[in-house]
Amino acid sequence: MDTIQILVVGKHPEIMQTILRLINNKPEWNGVGASSCDEAISTFKEQPCNVILIGAGLTQAENDELCLFFNSHKPNIPVVQHYGGGSGLLYAEVFEALAGKSF
Repeated sequence: MDTIQILVVGKHPEIMQTILRLINNKPEWNGVGASSCDEAISTFKEQPCNVILIGAGLTQAENDELCLFFNSHKPNIPVVQHYGGGSGLLYAEVFEALAGKSF
């Protein structure tokens, strides 16, 4: 199985650091962070990803812009809204997004 690439978008550096640490603790996952819409779109264009995780800190307009962009360019990549709740919820959200997908 290939490594699952996860793009994490959020504006809170401490939360981003925690989410990336949790994701990267799983040997089969690799997380990369983006702290703005422009950075997220640039990363999305430059690096393959299997899941997009959108976290807290974005305005509703930014969230809508990103979802529209991601879904219009690669609708098969799941976009997950993550607003906290601990590592168990984070893992469950990613596993659910990956369910039925093969890489």
